[in-house]
Amino acid sequence: MSLNLTDQPGGFSEAGLRRIREVLARHVDSGKIPGLVALVSRGGETHVEALGTMRHDGGAPMRRDTIFRMASTSKPVTMAAAMVLLDECRLRLDDLVEQWLPELADRQVLKRIDSPLDDTVPARRPITVRDLLTSTFGLGVDLTSMGTPIMDAIFERGVFSQSAQGAPGPDEWMRRLGTLPLMHQPGARWQYQISNDVLGVLVARVTGQSFETFLRERVLDPLGMQDTGFHVPADKIDRLPTSYVPDAQTGEFTVWDEAAGGQYSRPPAFPSGGGGLVSTVDDCHAYFQMLLNGGMHGTERILSRAAVELMTTNCLTPEQNAARSAMARDNVHISFGQGQHGGWGFGMAVRTYRGDYAPIGQFGWDGGTGTTTYADPHNRLTGTLLTQVGMSTPDSARLIHDFWTTVYQAIDY
Repeated sequence: MSLNLTDQPGGFSEAGLRRIREVLARHVDSGKIPGLVALVSRGGETHVEALGTMRHDGGAPMRRDTIFRMASTSKPVTMAAAMVLLDECRLRLDDLVEQWLPELADRQVLKRIDSPLDDTVPARRPITVRDLLTSTFGLGVDLTSMGTPIMDAIFERGVFSQSAQGAPGPDEWMRRLGTLPLMHQPGARWQYQISNDVLGVLVARVTGQSFETFLRERVLDPLGMQDTGFHVPADKIDRLPTSYVPDAQTGEFTVWDEAAGGQYSRPPAFPSGGGGLVSTVDDCHAYFQMLLNGGMHGTERILSRAAVELMTTNCLTPEQNAARSAMARDNVHISFGQGQHGGWGFGMAVRTYRGDYAPIGQFGWDGGTGTTTYADPHNRLTGTLLTQVGMSTPDSARLIHDFWTTVYQAIDY
């Protein structure tokens, strides 16, 4: 445990910090969460907990610098690469993407979500950069439509893969994507994941650099995020824990990915902006603190204040957001209660109503590998919790809920 209490106003109460530790320890002691690392920061005070072990059957202890597979918690970070291009006017919100992504020109759209792939109508309009930034371009992973021809095709053609090594290179990935019809008309409906991966290809084609190279040069390195990337180098692989996807029925630990020789031990053919990063609590804190600071890191500007405000404001209309809200509210057996925030900005959720301890305006996201990272402008607070337990069971989701409850109860002033 690292605890730095200061006399600055706006930190945490000592009793509240003890409760954070006690609740996190309760989850580890239950045997359902092998280990975790958590960081909370407010008012110049940073508090870190590293509990448990790197494997469910023991192994090395978790440390502050343990590197985790971020899954969808990658989305808020990778979005910054596109925002840099908006700041520099190399992209505009309503540019047509087909000039860089010809694979997305002249789209066909399914008549119904369960239609055969050839039962389509022409798209009413082309796809824009705005559609990609807001996850409304017409294709995505819909867990409530599993078994439909389009969802089967998305998985069969490798357009969506949970594996860092499971996808082809960016050009072949785009070619496969271009063989699919859209599920919905461009701009009509929020959908998950695929738009963030398309954005990575768009950034690479606009800049002439690989997505990872541009992200590293313009975002990760200036922020000092040295442990964040799309794979773990050999000299750091001992800091990557085994990743588990527990059996949904029995809860038995099933290895999803080992460290040495695993999916993240070498650079992927496709750097997934939607879910491919690895990172640490301190790197996540650096990124979200930059957002809280209106795009500044120390004396260096990473993003414009306007870009940060746009990213972290709800950008969806009620019609676009209806399906997202319904999944979080009506299908909690899928999400375990995650996602009930009300709004969505660029690559992250934005709180638009008070539904739990977090206030309106909090922004961030969670990952299916058991990760969560958010910032709260009202309380000038950031928080990150990283585990190695996937959300095939409710255990890591419940841990995440309890983490945020204890973070907010620790604010006394």
